[in-house]
Amino acid sequence: MNATLAGCAAIALWAFLALLSRGAADVPPLELTALAFAVSATLGLGVVAARGRLAALRQQPLAWLHGVGGLAGYHALYFAALDLAPPAEAGLLNYGWPLLIVLFSAPILGMQLNRHHAIGAALSAAGCLLLLVARDSSVARGGLAWLGDLLAAAAAVTWALYSVLSRRMGSVPTEAVAGFCAASAVLAAAATLAFEHPIWPGGVAWLSIVALGAGPVGGAFFLWDIGMKRGDPRLLGTLAYATPVLSTLLLCLGGYAPWSLTLVIAALLVATGGLLASRSAR
Repeated sequence: MNATLAGCAAIALWAFLALLSRGAADVPPLELTALAFAVSATLGLGVVAARGRLAALRQQPLAWLHGVGGLAGYHALYFAALDLAPPAEAGLLNYGWPLLIVLFSAPILGMQLNRHHAIGAALSAAGCLLLLVARDSSVARGGLAWLGDLLAAAAAVTWALYSVLSRRMGSVPTEAVAGFCAASAVLAAAATLAFEHPIWPGGVAWLSIVALGAGPVGGAFFLWDIGMKRGDPRLLGTLAYATPVLSTLLLCLGGYAPWSLTLVIAALLVATGGLLASRSAR
């Protein structure tokens, strides 16, 4: 039960990901990824070292590829999506990953899918489609909102694959996540120097970056790893569908997204579809 509660805490932290990301909106996406992971790696490695568990960082190349590729790849795609598309829309498209975890579990983990999964997938897809069709083009950034949508969808696929494949990495200790965060920070830093023009963040941006590194882009990874490997993944998959609704609500409350009936309906469709898809698991 404690492991499942750890996974629940990760889900709660991820609801703040989009809101905190908008607080550092002026920071280029790759630089934001590097800075957030630098914070999480510093905190994580400090805890691992204090516990005398640095030996957990010695993992096979496949484990490093999975960990760094999933963590760094997902967040680089997600932050770039937020930079190009309206944040509430990018967030909803990104939070299709709980449903994708259900769908990917069949070909990757050999789990059976049923009619609840099919109907749930259709409802969630309808919510995303409604969001895209009803978009107000005046809020698109530089006419590249479509690219932001594509990146958000790619982020969802990346995180779903990372989560499902982690079930096959049960021998990798949770402490290794600190090393994955450090490697992700170095990789993202090299990418931002090669492809972006780094800036020095302001005071509010720094607060957002530290909060990201301590929470949604830090502590949440360790909690999720514990929950997925030792908790009840069926319950966690069910609860994860509340994340897009909570994330959208926080964006609206924070003034980063306008309230609209379309947004509310789309969020409810995505969440309802996911809950229905996980009905068998419950």
